[in-house]
Amino acid sequence: MNLYKDYIKEIEERKEQGLHPKPIEDAELLSEIIAQIKDSGNEHREDSLKFFIYNTIPGTTSAAGAKAQFLKEIILGESIVEEITPAFAFELLSHMKGGPSIEVLLDLALGSAASIAEEAAKVLKTQVFLYDADTSRLAEAFKNGNEIAKNILKSYAKAEFFTKLPEVEEEIEIVTYIAGVGDISTDLLSPGGDAHSRSDRELHGQCIFEHNKDMQNELSALKEKHPDKRVMLLAEKGTMGVGSSRMSGVNNVALWTGIQASPYVPFINIAPIIAGTNGISPIFLTTVGVTGGIGIDLKNWVKKTDAEGNVIMDSDGEPVLEEAYSVATGTVLTINTKKKKLYNRDKELMDISASLTPQKVEFIKAGGSYAIVFGKKIQTFAAKTLGIEAPTVFATSKEISHEGQGLTAVEKIFNKNAVGTTSGKVLHAGSDVRVEVNIVGSQDTTGLMTSQELEAMAATTISPIVDGAYQSGCHTASVWDKKAQANIPKLMKFMNDFGLITARDPKGSYHAMTDVIHKVLNDITIDDWAIIIGGDSHTRMSKGVAFGADSGTVALALATGEASMPIPESVKVTFKGAMEDYMDFRDVVHATQSQMLKQFGGENVFQGRIIEVHLGTLTADQAFTFTDWTAEMKAKASICISEDDTLIESLEIAKGRIQIMIEKGMDNKKQVLQGLIDIANKRIAEIQSGEKSALTPDANAKYYAEVEIDLDVVAEPMIADPDVNNEDVSKRYTHDTIRPLSYYGGDKKVDLGFVGSCMVHKGDMKILAQMLKNIEEQQGKVEFKAPLVVAPPTYNIVDELKAEGDWEVLQKYSGFEFDDNAPKGEARTKYENMLYLERPGCNLCMGNQEKAAPGDTVMATSTRLFQGRVVKDSNEKKGESLLSSTPVVVLSTALGRTPTMDEYKAAVKGINLTKFAPSRKLLVK
Repeated sequence: MNLYKDYIKEIEERKEQGLHPKPIEDAELLSEIIAQIKDSGNEHREDSLKFFIYNTIPGTTSAAGAKAQFLKEIILGESIVEEITPAFAFELLSHMKGGPSIEVLLDLALGSAASIAEEAAKVLKTQVFLYDADTSRLAEAFKNGNEIAKNILKSYAKAEFFTKLPEVEEEIEIVTYIAGVGDISTDLLSPGGDAHSRSDRELHGQCIFEHNKDMQNELSALKEKHPDKRVMLLAEKGTMGVGSSRMSGVNNVALWTGIQASPYVPFINIAPIIAGTNGISPIFLTTVGVTGGIGIDLKNWVKKTDAEGNVIMDSDGEPVLEEAYSVATGTVLTINTKKKKLYNRDKELMDISASLTPQKVEFIKAGGSYAIVFGKKIQTFAAKTLGIEAPTVFATSKEISHEGQGLTAVEKIFNKNAVGTTSGKVLHAGSDVRVEVNIVGSQDTTGLMTSQELEAMAATTISPIVDGAYQSGCHTASVWDKKAQANIPKLMKFMNDFGLITARDPKGSYHAMTDVIHKVLNDITIDDWAIIIGGDSHTRMSKGVAFGADSGTVALALATGEASMPIPESVKVTFKGAMEDYMDFRDVVHATQSQMLKQFGGENVFQGRIIEVHLGTLTADQAFTFTDWTAEMKAKASICISEDDTLIESLEIAKGRIQIMIEKGMDNKKQVLQGLIDIANKRIAEIQSGEKSALTPDANAKYYAEVEIDLDVVAEPMIADPDVNNEDVSKRYTHDTIRPLSYYGGDKKVDLGFVGSCMVHKGDMKILAQMLKNIEEQQGKVEFKAPLVVAPPTYNIVDELKAEGDWEVLQKYSGFEFDDNAPKGEARTKYENMLYLERPGCNLCMGNQEKAAPGDTVMATSTRLFQGRVVKDSNEKKGESLLSSTPVVVLSTALGRTPTMDEYKAAVKGINLTKFAPSRKLLVK
């Protein structure tokens, strides 16, 4: 009974943290618990019953297997448990949702005991998480004349698993809670520093609002005051859920404000209601749909206009906002799901049809989008097996087709990859589409949740539709502490067994790779017509179209090879003019956001849409700098339009890097990596032969907006500033404040520099090396007035730099160099004025391991400037993370302050910065 005793000891330890017993996923422990249940005189029997019934994780965990088998024994009368009748055993099986429970139910339904078979069939008719092995058994039994199988299939064909569910309540009373003013990052809901606990849902729930107990107590008090209402968490004067997808963020909101999914499954809540003045970040909204929740674009602050209808601007040239209606904390509102309106008592506040589309209402009714996705597949299978036409049960997919109108690049990709369409129409933006997914990426701080989701949906192997999938180790690369040592090997084994290429080999045959996931996905995307799904907001490839997603959507893509979404609208971005010699392409990226906002009077036309960027001449590494930043532009995704020769060059580079992965021993028995090289070769041959040129939009495609960026006016390095002291709180910590270098007057103190994250490429490392040589030549030696942390994004880049002599330069000036044989066991909290050569990976950008000292001003190449992400506030000063190009970061650390324009120009003279010249070709078809 050692395992049970250990479990009791763990329970006592959790009590001290205010936590309940941890849910059971291990079969050995549950087997001991089952033995104690069978022993009528056992002193632990009562507790064991509670653990068995209420505290065992369902799905494909080993504990679920043990639970299902014991319930089968009870139903067959092989074990008698007074507290668990056969009827109750069936009920428990119905809540296990797949895997071993389906196997047991099929055993019983297709067995010889007629009365038991009927009861098992009743339960099976409510289930949707069936896979090939399960459906094959049903199909075989039906062909052999089994009436029970026939009845189950008839029920599936009618989709009774959905139609017999209770309808969505017509009126949902809610009470508001303002979680913050301005954009709310998912770090507030699920802090990066607590990433290690995400798979322990109750423990992770304690970190909501960045452990702010006052806010947590306020929320609890609000719930107690309004026990008959749902709490709506909202971002006042901002967007909810910016920064990343964070299933853990939605899980936390649901845990605090949602509905328990099942009385027999602990700490899994669903159906949160969230809102924002400027809506919900696109990928975060998708995550809400996974749980059957509701996300509302409140629009409760609007631009003030004069008598002529002109927008009134303030002294800074920003639109003046006025409150259309109040959503102050404690405001009671009503969501009417039939009228699709938001009310304050009898007063209609706004139409919320976009939050309650027919598809979203289905998600709410079914308890989440997974049930709908799997339900549709089961209905299709059953109808095909029975040889009948499946009746229309689910909301008809919206199909929008404009005769004579061309296609944008994303519309072309969606039309090519669409499945389940019957009309034969060419579909345009706004159409609801199921698409096949080519590449899937899982990162390590959400991967544990993805593995849980895969277990919950009873998936055991990757879909054969997927060309390739990768599990990274980059988000926990900086510090190999006890938390990482406990979590990451387990994750890597699960994903490796599931069929992914993994950064770490569970068998230890190849060197552990901590490469930034976005860089790896950018390399293994070997088709410009591909669709990519990845567990991070920066899944923004420069080939194909990539969507950042929550851990659950990643799991769904891995298990089914599909994703469902409307075809997004696109915004076309083109360029004119020429870059100055002293400018870096990163400055063009920032200037794009700045010029777009200026052109559209402060309206972010990128938000929620595809940015179709006509870069043309930039290879994948350099182009990724732009597509990566589109997450900060609040775009849903981005597409890079390339010339034929540029795309071929990018594919050749990708092939070379995939070959290196193969040579390191990272390919699996299905030779997935070799298969990607074969696909790349085929694509190159198509381009060279003229059979299928690089992806381009049609000349008569229609866009939501078109933006032309003038390179001639980009005369200074551009810096994204969190503007931490802006009097208007809602304008702090956005990515929309883009300032020229001269704004800082050459005297803003910089406490720490960071060159790294997915925004840099090999060229940035070479720029860094050359700048250090220049500084030594100009000043006799290199002295850092502020620490400079350098984290190359991949090991391949390190190897290439070593071969070309640049790594030796970096070593010369560094005071610390990572050692894979002795990785750091603790996060760095203090930095000396020197260069740190850190292990490839996310490092400071992630905020879950390394951090700047509280109150620091950080100059970084990364993407994150949210409050508390890279740097926390101190008692004396707000921490701030300014985002800029590699040259600006390096020079700022050498000077300990922002440089003047003269200092900057002198420092970069003769250096080959990342240049960009707009394509001279018309990149349309």
